[in-house]
Amino acid sequence: MNAAIGTGMTEILGPPQLHAPDGFLTLPVAAAMWVATLVVLAFAVRRTNATLTERAVPLLGVMAAFIFAAQMFNFQVIGGTSGHLLGGVLAAILLGPWAGTLAMTCVIAIQALVFQDGGLVVMGANIFNMGIVGTLGGFYVYRTLAGLLGGEQRGRLPAAAVAAWLSVVAGSTTMTLQLVASGTTPIELALPAMIGVHALIGIGEALITVGALSFIAATRADLLRLRDARPAVATERAATERYA
Repeated sequence: MNAAIGTGMTEILGPPQLHAPDGFLTLPVAAAMWVATLVVLAFAVRRTNATLTERAVPLLGVMAAFIFAAQMFNFQVIGGTSGHLLGGVLAAILLGPWAGTLAMTCVIAIQALVFQDGGLVVMGANIFNMGIVGTLGGFYVYRTLAGLLGGEQRGRLPAAAVAAWLSVVAGSTTMTLQLVASGTTPIELALPAMIGVHALIGIGEALITVGALSFIAATRADLLRLRDARPAVATERAATERYA
């Protein structure tokens, strides 16, 4: 989720944001984030190929398109601050964490390549912060909370709200650590600015995520069960390959 505010962390940095442009991170930090991101994405592709059902494939494309379109609309927070949907937790709840990560990767890459929203050198860091930390981390927070609340049927909405909020804050925290590691800004200046703004934006993320899940539950509740069907499909495929 991107933040645009009138007073930035420093005159050089400008507004704190998750779609970092080139120049914010040093080349060694950007390269390290590319390596980490590619390793996770390679694993995500393998897991998605093994578990994604044919019925879920169209949903993968639709979800990526929906998140891409939704991110075009900003909402005001306070003063001159605005933000937009991140969408990682929503994608993970519907598609599973690995397919959701790939959907978010496509969205972030298109934004950088076509709309110059985020740099190319630092794209690995942007994907890591929003597509991996926000999606994978957010999903496992969601699953843990839903279990504590009595299962997804009962705990889906409150668990999704908390996970969506945390996904934004976690993404902004990892972005802050990368800025500090690059020597771009001191942590005592960057951390309050990034987390303070994105904690507010996370409230909007939570509300949009809950609203979308409520709408889906009321109109197409079967889509909420696609993720649960995939482990059984993966088991059937493994058994077929073993005895073929």
